[in-house]
Amino acid sequence: MNRYSSFFAVGTLVFGLSLTGCGQQEKQPDLSYSVEERLEALANLDPSDIRRADTFASGLCVITKDVSLPDSNLSAEAAGVFSLNDHSVILAKNAYETLYPASTTKIMTALLAIRHGDLQEKVTVGQEVIITESGATLCNIHPGDTLTLEQLLYGLMMPSGNDAGAAIAVHIAGSIEDFADMMNREAWAIGATNTHFVNPHGLHSEDHYTTAYDLYLIFQEAMKEPAFRKIIGTGTYTANYTDASNQPKTQTWNNSNRFITGKQPMPDGLTMLGGKTGTTMAAGSCLVVGSQDEEGHEYVSVVLKAAGRTEVYEDMTNIIQKIVN
Repeated sequence: MNRYSSFFAVGTLVFGLSLTGCGQQEKQPDLSYSVEERLEALANLDPSDIRRADTFASGLCVITKDVSLPDSNLSAEAAGVFSLNDHSVILAKNAYETLYPASTTKIMTALLAIRHGDLQEKVTVGQEVIITESGATLCNIHPGDTLTLEQLLYGLMMPSGNDAGAAIAVHIAGSIEDFADMMNREAWAIGATNTHFVNPHGLHSEDHYTTAYDLYLIFQEAMKEPAFRKIIGTGTYTANYTDASNQPKTQTWNNSNRFITGKQPMPDGLTMLGGKTGTTMAAGSCLVVGSQDEEGHEYVSVVLKAAGRTEVYEDMTNIIQKIVN
């Protein structure tokens, strides 16, 4: 085992647990290594050597059982509300149940693009953006279009463009398959060890799955990036770029998060920072959001496999209001 693998294995195995708060340890592992060094270590690390995500590190929420609150009946299969400030778990339902993430997958895609790409670099997209699967959401880019990586990220996260996800994957890693490998290695690196990705957008595959807890881990990691916060908090974005004939094109994209657009009201005392929606037949309706209370404390909330779009927002409103009530 090389020094990077040793660092990761030791860092993930040194832990303590509280019931629903965060683990405590006397000495923090050295986290000064870069993302590239962590990925290099993980390239040769067997995932079976990594402990469950709930024992990953002291700076994260952990769950040992469901945490319910009065009047918090949910239609969704799984849900959770996690504090980023004191690492408490406000609510948890089936947080470790393996479920399909749908387009909440794109949180990880955006995180890798921001950390491994130049947002101002121009990207000419190829045949990978042709997605014909029924029901797939698109931002309507076409082979030969040239956009910046930043514009692709807006197309990925706001209208939930699966075509933008494919273009980002090929640009960053050279292929969908190699990008999925990067996604999995980064998931393991941040403790999301009950997750497996096979694509950058979340179109259904039985081998593409996650948990509510792992989505909390991934989203809180992405929230460390200012560019991610800016994108998910934007209501409307206009992209100006060129097509295959070098002719100018303009598209305006609206955020699919109804809390951001104002179609779904926020509970009193909370501000919506942003999030990501996701829907497929197999996954149901999914939603991951970040919110902030009046004291500036931040929270990550997850709803997976709600019955429909109306129900996912009802469930999310129900659980995030527990932050202030």
